[in-house]
Amino acid sequence: MAFVYNTTVTPSKLELLTSWLPGQSWYLGKGGEPSLTKVGGFRLDDPQGEVGLEFMVVTDDSGGQRHTYQVPFSYRGAPLDEAGHALIGTTEHGVLGTRWVYDGIHDPVLIAQLFALLTGEAEPQSQGLSDTPDFTVTGYFAGTGRPVVITPATVTNGPDGTDLLVRTTSGAATPGTPPNGQLTIRVHRVLQDTQGDASDPAGPSDPAVGHVTANWLLPDGSHARGRFAVVHNAPPE
Repeated sequence: MAFVYNTTVTPSKLELLTSWLPGQSWYLGKGGEPSLTKVGGFRLDDPQGEVGLEFMVVTDDSGGQRHTYQVPFSYRGAPLDEAGHALIGTTEHGVLGTRWVYDGIHDPVLIAQLFALLTGEAEPQSQGLSDTPDFTVTGYFAGTGRPVVITPATVTNGPDGTDLLVRTTSGAATPGTPPNGQLTIRVHRVLQDTQGDASDPAGPSDPAVGHVTANWLLPDGSHARGRFAVVHNAPPE
């Protein structure tokens, strides 16, 4: 399990995001510097123990409006090849030294573990505690068998999210295992509270073939809950 260090990080992740967020296509701010607060998130483990993986939720209260964003981070001890466009910044970790902080949607390790979370092969971890599962984070995938991502194909940013086109292959030969094909994973960057929304089912009747759902804090201390990622079958090439 990933170890969460009680140490300094300079600049902080919120400081890095304050500079990075306004340049994103899905950022809803209307000018001026973001005013950010961390309100939730969770971690996933890298099976190799090399890359830190965190899904952070922040709110921005600038400009008289409140918006909630999800930013998947990957933390590396060396630059990721051919990913300079996805670099959020570098930071000095009090124990691990220099860390390269990436928009994790462009990191193959994070994509693989996100898919593992969807299919029940990865256990979400607490954002702030070592070796502590976060049971409020749930994954659902409609397929049977164990498909695995073999190639993250394209990453496309839109006005409210990022679409990951991934190619999949079937796992062990099992009756009902889905064939090789393509899936689109929509990572919601702008989060919406869908608790009690009958139009957003969370089960086998859902038109999506998979999703990840999690909580975040509201200003009054209650919890919002919504979808962090949704999966659809992609048309063949």
